[in-house]
Amino acid sequence: MIIGLDVGGTHTDVVLLDKDGLVRDIKVTTDEADLFHTVLSGIEQISRHIKPRAIERIVLSTTLTTNAIVQGNMPDIGMIVLSGPGIDPEAFRTHEHYYVVGGAIDHRGREITPVDFDCLKHVTKKLKDSGIRHVGVVGKFSARNPIHEQKVRDALKRSFRRVFLGHWVSGSLNFPRRIATTFLNASVYSTHKKFFKAVRATLEDRGLHIPIHILKADGGTMIFDASIKHPGQTILSGPAASVMGAIPFSDKTEEAIVLDIGGTTTDIGIIINQGPVLEPVGIELAGYKTLIRALKTYSVGLGGDSAVKVVDGRLEIGPERMGPAMAFGGPAPTTTDALRVLGKINDGDLEKAATGIKGLAEHLGISVTEMASQVYSTFCSEVLRYAQMLVDNINSKPFYTVREYWEGYTIKPNRILVLGGPAKSFADELQRISKIPTTVVPKWGVANAIGAAFARTTCEVTLFADTQRGILTAPEEDFFERIDSSFSREDAERKTLKLLKRKALGRGASRHDLETEILESSQFNMVRGFSAAGRNIRIKAQVKPGLIHGYEVISRRLMDETGL
Repeated sequence: MIIGLDVGGTHTDVVLLDKDGLVRDIKVTTDEADLFHTVLSGIEQISRHIKPRAIERIVLSTTLTTNAIVQGNMPDIGMIVLSGPGIDPEAFRTHEHYYVVGGAIDHRGREITPVDFDCLKHVTKKLKDSGIRHVGVVGKFSARNPIHEQKVRDALKRSFRRVFLGHWVSGSLNFPRRIATTFLNASVYSTHKKFFKAVRATLEDRGLHIPIHILKADGGTMIFDASIKHPGQTILSGPAASVMGAIPFSDKTEEAIVLDIGGTTTDIGIIINQGPVLEPVGIELAGYKTLIRALKTYSVGLGGDSAVKVVDGRLEIGPERMGPAMAFGGPAPTTTDALRVLGKINDGDLEKAATGIKGLAEHLGISVTEMASQVYSTFCSEVLRYAQMLVDNINSKPFYTVREYWEGYTIKPNRILVLGGPAKSFADELQRISKIPTTVVPKWGVANAIGAAFARTTCEVTLFADTQRGILTAPEEDFFERIDSSFSREDAERKTLKLLKRKALGRGASRHDLETEILESSQFNMVRGFSAAGRNIRIKAQVKPGLIHGYEVISRRLMDETGL
């Protein structure tokens, strides 16, 4: 059995799946002030009366790190940046406790200037005097040679509880994004670790001594232990769960818009031939441009509980959520109240819902029913407008899906897949306005949790070879070997795939789900005088984001149960 859990702004969805399909599903009210209790409550309720040994896997998708960054609820951390050739690192300052220390590596991984340890001692004292406990260390070309970062870490480890290194982040060269990503990893570490320990302890108390996986922004998973080193990768896992929850019910020839309509937000994504579109470099959140690989998604403050008001004779929906709908005792009219008045849902107090909508109708001099219809159509039009903005943004430049690179291709969506609690109530209107066939996915209310449960473990490896220097390295993996001048690109590809499989298995992957591919394979000959002096080889490979082995049987049964 597998447990999938997705934390939403209003509800946390939890599912229990086995080889025959969905065993049970529940919704738990999300307490933004205590997400730990929310998650633990969901796991405890879904696993009640289930023998611990029957549960093989748990996958969690949580807004914990995203909320911490967006709300600025992060402890003070220190950043030490090693200068190098080019732009002054001060241009990439992240916050107050940011210090530049001398020391430089060049683009081939050769030391230009040693680390300035006198300056480092001075910076260490400043950070300790400020009460800093966690520090990020980034060198400009640490993705080529991490030796300076490692030396600084060794000098700092007795003074601070944890040191995060920039070369752990990615094999890609992008100094500003590497700084921002390391900063976020260090900043959310305390919050994530506390969550990790609480979940682990509670599950072990229940006899659940099994791997806990956490969903990443790219739609893949990693085991909880690995997430401690890379907590930033759990950012935006919620929208990723939405897209992964739609993939099992998409067609191999479709270009689909995914709309996950929740109580607080609507998450929007794009699927092409069952492959989600990826951010080409890394996500941006709260002004931080990172190297965290993610699905290309957009979240807009439009949901079932979005407050509705009339301002200067104009209808406005969201982004505020003041509480539940008036039909359920809330303080202000919402989109859900409009649905109740129109008879598109039957839950909740009709009289209270009508009272809220009536207050809006009086501003515009129309009937309650007309007002409800206007709220309904405006909501759908706004969601579709943001979806088109995402499509236009993707079409404006070359893009990637998890399977291939698309250049000069224009996405023309021919399907809308809707999920989320109120999805069924909106599908017809979305289709009427967009003129695009619109399908509500099976078990739409908990499809995002199903997507989390189905997601496979993903990871990347970037490897560099310099035959002139006799060096083979993958700094992100702390891998280093000596090579001779005969080492070829083919040798590098084989070594990269071997490292990738080892890394994936270490992060919790099943051998059934190791769908690997070479993303980049390049070789540049170095010339000295008039003869070849060696080769620079760069290989990048990944385990493709996708769904675990055997999901097809479960998803087909879910579709049959729903009549799709």
